Amino acid sequence: MAAEDGSDRLVSSAGTPDTQYRFRGLTPGRYTLSVRAVNSQGQQGDPASTQFSISAPAAPSFIELTPGYFQITATPRQAVYDPTVQYEFWFSDAQITDIHQVENAARYLGTALYWIAASVNIRPGRDYYFYIRAVNQVGKSAFVEAIGQASNDAAGYLDFFKGQITESHLGKELLEKVELTEDNASKLQQFSKEWQDANDKWNAMWGVKIEQTKDGKYYVAGLGLSMEDTPDGKISQFLVAADRIAYINPANGNETPGFVMQGDQIIMNEAFLKYLSAPTITSGGNPPAFSLTPDGKLTAKNADISGHINAVSGSFTGEINATSGKFSGVIEAREFVGDICGSKVMQGVSIRATNDERSTSTRYTDSATYQIGKTITVMANCERNGGSGAITVTININGQVKTAEVMPYTAGIPAMYQTVVFSVYTTSPVVDISVSLRVGGQYTTEASVWPLVMVSRSGNNFTN
Repeated sequence: MAAEDGSDRLVSSAGTPDTQYRFRGLTPGRYTLSVRAVNSQGQQGDPASTQFSISAPAAPSFIELTPGYFQITATPRQAVYDPTVQYEFWFSDAQITDIHQVENAARYLGTALYWIAASVNIRPGRDYYFYIRAVNQVGKSAFVEAIGQASNDAAGYLDFFKGQITESHLGKELLEKVELTEDNASKLQQFSKEWQDANDKWNAMWGVKIEQTKDGKYYVAGLGLSMEDTPDGKISQFLVAADRIAYINPANGNETPGFVMQGDQIIMNEAFLKYLSAPTITSGGNPPAFSLTPDGKLTAKNADISGHINAVSGSFTGEINATSGKFSGVIEAREFVGDICGSKVMQGVSIRATNDERSTSTRYTDSATYQIGKTITVMANCERNGGSGAITVTININGQVKTAEVMPYTAGIPAMYQTVVFSVYTTSPVVDISVSLRVGGQYTTEASVWPLVMVSRSGNNFTN
């Protein structure tokens, strides 16, 4: 047996007449095991080799959480299947920010391939935290956190409670039919029981019910209290069997109920709730002014939102008013109101001399947070007011230069005007612009230049 540490070091070797052999005292690491057959004459066959490692397992790559009624099933997955790996399951009602404190702050559930955390205290609509690590005979991996919730299926919970109630002693007592000997007969019954079963489980219940048959149909109304021992522990119950349940506050002669439950509906005048969890919420009105469906579709006639909205996509058919905004994609509009081009009149330059040169400059800084294309256009408006010397204008936009000799002297024309235009496309967020004016010759020449800078953007394309 050789260790794979780059040295091809022989760790151990042995011969045995058996078909199996146990190596002992191996330290964690990767190994290559080679086996060959040897006959009685000492002749050896070709070796067969395999590689294996002795090390702590890798952390789970994924944890599948399956919601149930008052329970969550956690099933860890490994990136590469290892039959020697099991998992430690730790559970907490609150998130543990320091993963090194899991063993102190969380509750250890057990070690297995999966775990079902089931309890009446695991309520729907709340986050619960699993901390899971892989373990084998060598060691343990780091913890991995998984956040899950119990099922939010309200209809399923009602069916679940139906089974719980009908199987309880009080439920059986309230819902059990009593054979009435005559049609259209009634019976009023009060019951009170206290007993201890063969397993030393103590139970007690009290209640009253009215039963009646009419036209061959059975009707019942009743209520009861109970305290029962169950596999989940002590359970106290208050059950009511009735077609309609209502609460009326008789203060000041009030006769309007504040709460009515009839059939499968609950109707109340006013409610103050700390927490509401519902897959479907619909306001009053026809059509409703507000609705939220289980697939996440929200419909509202009007909304005032003062916080943050995060959306993948959306569309608006009306007007949008905003003080500022950023767009990382494409903006398309049929019409713009406002500036799509920025401009600045640079400081002018004037010369009255024989040989002289003067310049003016400015810097443009883009306010965008990323590099965006733009066209920089400089229009240098030049004027000659006398003299016969040559006049040259040089425009420099971030190192790109255009030089032009303008307004050549013409006898008899005291004043001349000309505009030099130079445009450069750039994505640089900072653009340095300078315009210089030079006059030459033996005679005094008077000249001026007033540059105008324009910065523009466009999403259009030009074709020949």
